[in-house]
Amino acid sequence: MSDQEEENAVLAFDESLVPVRERKLPGITSLTFDKLLNEPLLLKEDLKSGCGGQLWPAGMLLAEYLLREQRESLRGKTIVELGAGGGLVGLAVARGCPPLDNEDQSLIYITDLPAMFPLMKENIALNKDLAPRVQPVVLDWAHPPPEEIPQHPAVLLAADCVYFEPAFPLLIETMERLIGPDTVCYFCYKRRRRADLRCIKQIKKKFSVEDLQGFVDASAYARENLFLYRITKQK
Repeated sequence: MSDQEEENAVLAFDESLVPVRERKLPGITSLTFDKLLNEPLLLKEDLKSGCGGQLWPAGMLLAEYLLREQRESLRGKTIVELGAGGGLVGLAVARGCPPLDNEDQSLIYITDLPAMFPLMKENIALNKDLAPRVQPVVLDWAHPPPEEIPQHPAVLLAADCVYFEPAFPLLIETMERLIGPDTVCYFCYKRRRRADLRCIKQIKKKFSVEDLQGFVDASAYARENLFLYRITKQK
């Protein structure tokens, strides 16, 4: 999709014309992603600490895409998820991509601001068999990543991290720090306003960006202003 087509999409789906998603009461959600998971993933949703405590469409799309299209490529990889909220995407990958063998020491780091840390821990506890492979970490984009996060993970995940305009430069700086020569970033978001498009244009200036469209229901997701990219370091 061209930048002009993307801008037209913004104009066609003005947020003021789209009903605001009803906020859910705290509770436990069981997910199989249309039976892509043999064993359900349990996620607590709780908005008391911020909007990241709810499941949002971009996270659901990214998790389903990874389970359907990238499952084998993710096995044995060290993964970092940005803006994880309750940890949906990272935990879904951990559930759907078990270790290659007993010696597989790969880890999935789900990261967010301090307010989300208790919810990330709760969701790991709900899926306690995943605890050895999933580590919650506080990551504030205004600061360098903490030492426990690998400097350049094999895979970087970001779902719905484009939502607060003042944080856009910090998001891009964090991506620049974490995306190394061999890092693959899967980036999914719902475009809500014109500023979101400017953020994506800045990302395209700094990285190699591939618009992923050849997956199941891609056109339906695009009609909902959901976009999915594969991002790598520029050569």
